[in-house]
This record gives sequence, C-alpha cells and structure tokens, in this order.
Amino acid sequence: MNVSFFQELLNTIGERGRLLLERTSGHTAEGSIVSLCSALLSSRGEASGVAIASQILDAYEMLDAEGREVYFRFLLDELNPDEEMIAAAARGYLDEPSPEKLVPLARAVESPRQIFFRRLNLAPGATARIVAMRKDLIDLLAEAPELEPVDNDLLHLLASWFNRGFLVLRSIDWSTPASILEKIIAYEAVHQIHGWDDLRRRLDPRDRRCFGFFHPSLVDEPLIFVEVALTQDIPGSIQELLAADPEKASEKGEATTAVFYSISNCQRGLRGISFGNFLIKQVAEDLAKAMPGLKTFVTLSPAPRFAAWLVRLLAEGGEGLLSESEQEALKMLDDPSWAAHGETQDQLKSLLLALAATYYLEARNRRGMPVDPVARFHLRNGARLEKINWLGDKSAKGLRQAHGIMVNYLYDLKDIEKNHEAYVNDGVLAASKNVKGLVRATDRSGIINEPERQQPAHAEE
Repeated sequence: MNVSFFQELLNTIGERGRLLLERTSGHTAEGSIVSLCSALLSSRGEASGVAIASQILDAYEMLDAEGREVYFRFLLDELNPDEEMIAAAARGYLDEPSPEKLVPLARAVESPRQIFFRRLNLAPGATARIVAMRKDLIDLLAEAPELEPVDNDLLHLLASWFNRGFLVLRSIDWSTPASILEKIIAYEAVHQIHGWDDLRRRLDPRDRRCFGFFHPSLVDEPLIFVEVALTQDIPGSIQELLAADPEKASEKGEATTAVFYSISNCQRGLRGISFGNFLIKQVAEDLAKAMPGLKTFVTLSPAPRFAAWLVRLLAEGGEGLLSESEQEALKMLDDPSWAAHGETQDQLKSLLLALAATYYLEARNRRGMPVDPVARFHLRNGARLEKINWLGDKSAKGLRQAHGIMVNYLYDLKDIEKNHEAYVNDGVLAASKNVKGLVRATDRSGIINEPERQQPAHAEE
C-alpha cells in the first residue's frame, strides 16, 4: 500500500472541504470547538467532514488544561444516546424479537461519542492525535472520575483500531532509524538506558535482540517493545545481565535461553489495551523458529509492589506471618545501604525470600487476583513463576520498590495454554516447586491484601 499517496489524498480532500466550508457556511477555524463538534456530527459530506475533523484537532491542541476539561465535559453531557429512542426500539424488539428489530435497537444504544470519535478519525494523522487526546483524558480522570464514560467510549474504539490484526512486529537494532532509537531510550520504563552507548550494548551484540509492535497509523512510534538477551542459563541479576561482556558471549557457544528482561509500553494514551501478551508469544515463536537451539524462554522481572506490601504487613503487626524478632530484623531495611553489608544480607535473605513467595502466591487484590501487577500479566499469559532471585536488582529503584527481589517467569510453549486456562478459569497460579516451598505456612489471617482503590484501574494488568 502506498501510504503517502493516501495521505496526500486525504490532505487534498481536507483542504477542499475547508474551502467549501468557508465559502458556503462562513465557518472558519476560529469557531468554538463545541460548535465544530456539533458540526462534525451533523456533517454529511466526506470533504467537509475531513475538514471539520482537522479543525477540531487543531483547536483542541490550542486549548489549555481548563479548556480541555470543558471539551471533555461537553462530550460527557451532550453526546449521549437518546433515552426515548432506546425505549421505543427496546419495546419494538420485545414485541417482535427478530434480527430486523435488533438493528434499530443497536443503533439507538450506540453512544454518539463513538460516532463522533470515528468521524474525528477522518482527518489526516488523526489516530495519533486522538491517542494523545486520550492521554490528556486519563490525566483528568484522577480529579474528575465522572468523565469515565467518555474514556470508556474512546477506549472501546482504540481497542478495535489497535487490535492484533493491525499490528506489525519489527526487529529493532542498531541500524534502525535514529528517530525510533531515540524513542526507545525515552520510553524504556523498566531499566533506564543511559545514553547511546548503553543502547548500543542492548541492541548491537549477537547475544541481544529487541522487538516492537508498530501500527500503520503511528509509523515511527513503537507501541510496546521487549528487550531480549540470549544466554546459556537463567539469569538472576539484572546488573550482571546488562554488564555482560559481548565478547565473551561469542566464546560460550550457542545460546539455549532467551531472556525477556524489559517490556515497556510506549503510548500512555493506549493504556488498558493489552499488547504485551501478543508480543512475548510472537517473539518467542519467531526466535524458536530462527534459532532451534533455544529451548528455554524466561523473563527477568521486577516486583514493583513488594516493598509497599511489606510496609503494610509490618504496620499491621505481621500477625500470622512474622514473629517479633523478625519484625525487628526487618527494620534493617530502613538503612539505604543495607544491601552493601554481607552480614545484613545473611540475616535477611531467607526471611525476605519467604515473604516474597508469600506475597506472590498468597496476597490478593480486591478482585482475588495476585497483588503484583507484573505477576498478573505473566501468569494470565500462561507463564509459570519459576524462581525468586535474591538481590536481583541492586539499583536504587530496585531496592526501593522490591528490596532487590526479582523473579523469573518461565514460558514453556507446550504449557502456556494450559496455564492460562487454569489461571483465568480457576485462579490457579502456576509456580515451580522451588517457589512453593518458600511460602510460609499460614491460615491467611496475616496476609495483607491490596486495599480498595478510590479510582478504577486502567493499567494493563
């Protein structure tokens, strides 16, 4: 497909539509965004629709924070289904249930906001701008949760526009255009990339790979990317993995293990749309075909809420899990330099590993799922919690969020579907005997679960 040709065609249509609007209706770009929104919904012509959509997007990007909130409140208050039409269509269907009667009912209940956003997407380059618009809406939701119906409608459309069928998997390496590589540095959310030399170490050697999903409407914008290390064993330390000498990789022979050590979502405006599950499985399958010697596919993952969970546990007195002496020992974690002292490590290692296993396999959120969001993601995808690693991440972030704990999730290609079904249908968490053996015996009375949140969760979990 010649994308540039269609882009130029849309631009031409939009420009002609703009001139048509100015000649026939006197409507210029200076008109209010609210009146433009109303005009877009009443527009019949393709050319005028493209022009109005472009004007709305231009006008929106000129609004300040207060103006954007007014815009979203207009969408909330004014673009709702007609209750009388819904009632009439529902009565018609109940009186005569048939496919023919279902059509007007479906039309009646469809939110005008979805019609509006579909028409807004007529403008050239609109998809990327609408994604950016949702980012602003997400920021507003914390203070204005009543705007959630607008977010629900927009998320519904974005989920269909960005479904797996439209995504393109691309390998990212040192020859990838610099404009994309700059974004990889900026979007890395798990292990910060410290400049171009660090990026090259993650992309260029023969023992490293990087893959990302792209969308035709956001050609040079990765949606999500995963960094992979090819090793001969399952690593337990991110610092050792990142510092590994690329020259020695070639001396060790053929790699047998693919390690997914960083997965970063790039577009905050697409929050709530799951890409990672497709990405990991696709990359694992492609690597297995390209490198038959790869037999093991694992992650090296953070435990982002472990430290916070432990704080709550201690605040509750650790009933059922911790003795008074153990509670006292855990106070050593208050010293920022504790991980640098061998004696302190010896005193805390077995205790923290046992608590980490309990955190993963016993603690639950308000929906009865594991507290840890990374665990929810990988277990739902069919992985198995394989190993808990002591001081796997000694960075300031790793010590602050998880007291250095990292874990390996194993993606056994033959067991993925079985594990996924067991987790989704029965809440069964796939875990190795090693991890299960670390869990402390408890009647769950001492388990501190995630508290209820005031706002609905939108993150990919």
